[in-house]
Amino acid sequence: MSNYYDVIVIGGGHAGIEAASAAARIGCSTCLITMTISAIGRLSCNPAIGGMAKGQIVREIDALGGEMGRLADLSGIHFKMLGKSKGPAMWSPRSQNDKDLYPFFAQKRLQEIANLILIEGIVDDVGLQNGAVSSVLLQNGRRIECKSVVICSGTFLSSRLHIGEQSKIGGRIDEPSAESLSETLRQYGIATGRLKTGTPPRIRKDSIDWNSCTPDVGDANPSPFSRETEAVTNQIQCYLTTTTKDTHQILESGFDRSPMFTGRITGAGPRYCPSIEDKVYRFSDKNGHQIFLEPEGLSTDSVYVNGFSTSLPEGIQEDALHTIPGLEKSQILRYGYAVEYDYFPSYQLQHSLESKAVKGLFFAGQVNGTSGYEEAAAQGLIAGMNAALGIQGKPPIVLDRSQAYIGVLIDDLVSLTINEPYRMFTSRAEYRLLLRQDNADIRLTHIGYEAGLVDRETDNAVQALTESIETAQYLLKNYRIKEQGSNDQAVSLWQLLKRPESSVQTILHHLSTDSLLSRLLTNERLIEQIEIAARYDGYIQRQLQEVERLKAIEESQLPSTINYNSIVGLSSEGREKLTRVSPRSLGQASRISGVSRSDIAILSMYVR
Repeated sequence: MSNYYDVIVIGGGHAGIEAASAAARIGCSTCLITMTISAIGRLSCNPAIGGMAKGQIVREIDALGGEMGRLADLSGIHFKMLGKSKGPAMWSPRSQNDKDLYPFFAQKRLQEIANLILIEGIVDDVGLQNGAVSSVLLQNGRRIECKSVVICSGTFLSSRLHIGEQSKIGGRIDEPSAESLSETLRQYGIATGRLKTGTPPRIRKDSIDWNSCTPDVGDANPSPFSRETEAVTNQIQCYLTTTTKDTHQILESGFDRSPMFTGRITGAGPRYCPSIEDKVYRFSDKNGHQIFLEPEGLSTDSVYVNGFSTSLPEGIQEDALHTIPGLEKSQILRYGYAVEYDYFPSYQLQHSLESKAVKGLFFAGQVNGTSGYEEAAAQGLIAGMNAALGIQGKPPIVLDRSQAYIGVLIDDLVSLTINEPYRMFTSRAEYRLLLRQDNADIRLTHIGYEAGLVDRETDNAVQALTESIETAQYLLKNYRIKEQGSNDQAVSLWQLLKRPESSVQTILHHLSTDSLLSRLLTNERLIEQIEIAARYDGYIQRQLQEVERLKAIEESQLPSTINYNSIVGLSSEGREKLTRVSPRSLGQASRISGVSRSDIAILSMYVR
């Protein structure tokens, strides 16, 4: 077995899968080091992919040539497009997945990739030479040399499990912790912090009174995540129920033994996905909180109690569940627990996800302070791509905020102060009408092709679709008809399509069946894009103008050598934040929390 690889990826979660796959397929010899190969791709929390804003990220990963979309389609058992009652910017695909099939397909996929080797082990040390990564040292004493390292360790760095008043070492139930790597990196000047995440109990399927719960129906004609998947089907039914006042009283009786409230957990938890005890504490006036009952697979009787994440004592968990309609006789298969772990505040990273302190060292996933499989996978993909491209002497892939949710995610991470787990929302994207789930391939496929992750045939097909859309829009805008009762005033078919009651089908009778426009308007994907573009034309044009203004400010580059302490007039907080983040542009500087508008005005004058 070799003792040298171009790229070493540490961790086999969603970030590690994408990083290792990308680096290897771009052409670098790659090694993925994980504690247990059989745990690669394990869905630690809910076995589900996508959701609001997260579904857009999965589509973007797929467009760039990543793995998550295909794995979700292969293992999906319940598919639903969320946000359909709102505009297309809010539509977000989601799947419930088989907890055993997802890791099975993930491991199978990695084992098929040329240039990629999987090794079981725990990394204790990262070796440097002249300020750049040169090797890693495993716990068993083996040293492997390399040019780049991507750290995707998830919740396993100096991690502690908590249930009630009990705690033990571990990054996941019945799995160990990596105890040395954080200390090694601290010695290199890399700051660390503590965060917390949690998971709810799992209950036995046959112990649930399903008749007392409300069905949560999947889509009749579900859409797959990946462009390579022809079709997916719904194979299970999910359900809804709600906590009661009795539930809340029982939960409150255990607050004095909660590791969250007694101070044994010092790390901040995810504000937007709080534990049930946190929800009850913060929203004491609310009579009930929604609970989703989601089967974890086709061959298991385990049901995930979504919305009931907790680290309260086991007895409290059991008694509280028994007060929820449908769960009065539920049997717990595994109790909920919390994990506290080390992370590396992401202001220490460049937009490529490479460390500012150590050349060739990349970070991706929960170690950057994020929450969620999808955010982790997106970072892993970008970090793996850039680790490989850097070795090949090519420029990094950096997506801006107008190109992708992934661009928003990474820009937020390197610009904002992350002191609680970061989760993506549609509201974080200023240009979300441009960054829809339905046009991810149009936006990003060519970038994936140029990086080496998308084949020429796929890229050509997407380019052809894009050109057809542009041609159809041009023809629609220039094809004019006279409407009855309009004083013989001619309107374009494009103007007709803008009307709420109109669609492509309602204007086809104006066209001859053998015209170029008629032939173009037989493609379902093209029709979808045309109707959205017409209906939201004014808003889209306004966002495109804002993007142009964004580009102007982003092009105001800031040298990394600026001494912010020497600039007269900057606020004390502004100096501190600008020095710590070292923004690459005036645009990024304007997004740093604590940097005021007057600071930006002074900085702009200084740059000029």
